[in-house]
Amino acid sequence: MAARILVVDDDPDTLKLVELTLKTAGHHVELASDGDAGYDLIRKGSFDLILLDVMMPDVSGFDVMQRLNNDSKPYPPVVIFTARNRPEDQETGFRLGARNYIIKPVTRGQLLDIIQDIIKPEV
Repeated sequence: MAARILVVDDDPDTLKLVELTLKTAGHHVELASDGDAGYDLIRKGSFDLILLDVMMPDVSGFDVMQRLNNDSKPYPPVVIFTARNRPEDQETGFRLGARNYIIKPVTRGQLLDIIQDIIKPEV
């Protein structure tokens, strides 16, 4: 099933690689290179899933999630996609509402499996 996925990451190489991976798998992808831009796209767009980095300058992924939680409008499932692997960071991500927490690097197959598990249609 093709999904509309927003990828928010400040690393251009990561954005390009993830975009290629997701588009090759048939998904529709939009990109944001910082937390503010990602938040704005989430509020304006219609996505099935958000891949969200944590470590970004100015507005972190956790900041974005906090903003989303303070809004009244529902938002799509968020998967944290980060190099931060401390247990307390994972706890923060899940407490803020993340559906999954992926620690970079991740294989193409692992990434696609996690996404498919979240976006699969309810039967």
